[in-house]
Amino acid sequence: MRDSYRTPGAPAEFRQKIERSDFLGLAIPVSGERDFFMQLNAATKRYFDATHHCWAFRLFEGERSRSADAGEPSGTAGRPILSAIEGADLFDVAVIVVRWFGGVKLGTGGLGRAYRDTAVNTLRQSTMVERYIYDRVNVVVPFDRIADAYRLIDPPAVVLAGETYGEVNEFAFDVRRSRRDEFASSLAARRLTLR
Repeated sequence: MRDSYRTPGAPAEFRQKIERSDFLGLAIPVSGERDFFMQLNAATKRYFDATHHCWAFRLFEGERSRSADAGEPSGTAGRPILSAIEGADLFDVAVIVVRWFGGVKLGTGGLGRAYRDTAVNTLRQSTMVERYIYDRVNVVVPFDRIADAYRLIDPPAVVLAGETYGEVNEFAFDVRRSRRDEFASSLAARRLTLR
């Protein structure tokens, strides 16, 4: 079960000229479809004078992806952009390639290469970060075992998310999904119990 993925840490841009057409790539971290379409709307308004605003995105949750040629011949823009994202094995990212037509037709092969190349180079400008998928695990901790509870912390695999003290002391840990069974075994070894 996959519990981590790479994504851009911040937006990035790349611009190039191919046969008198200008191509501007925008790589954007996105949290979902709604977030993406807000970003696309902003880019469309910002670059209102462009001929095309082609795009693709890929989301980790549900491993969803979509793309659009935005008026270019079918399969020459959106799919090559998505191919660049998939080739980099990235999630929660969108790439918008804005094109200002320069008067020279590139043909379907040349157009596909131009869009893919712009997307690849845009993603290369991005600083990538690793994201982890966690499950919340609540643990009951007797006062004499509190030091043992703190020893369970092992970022980024196990992160302390919260702690409450009272009649029952409870620690909340965020545990990477791939490490959940190992974490449960370490609880048993320390005589700590799940809530």
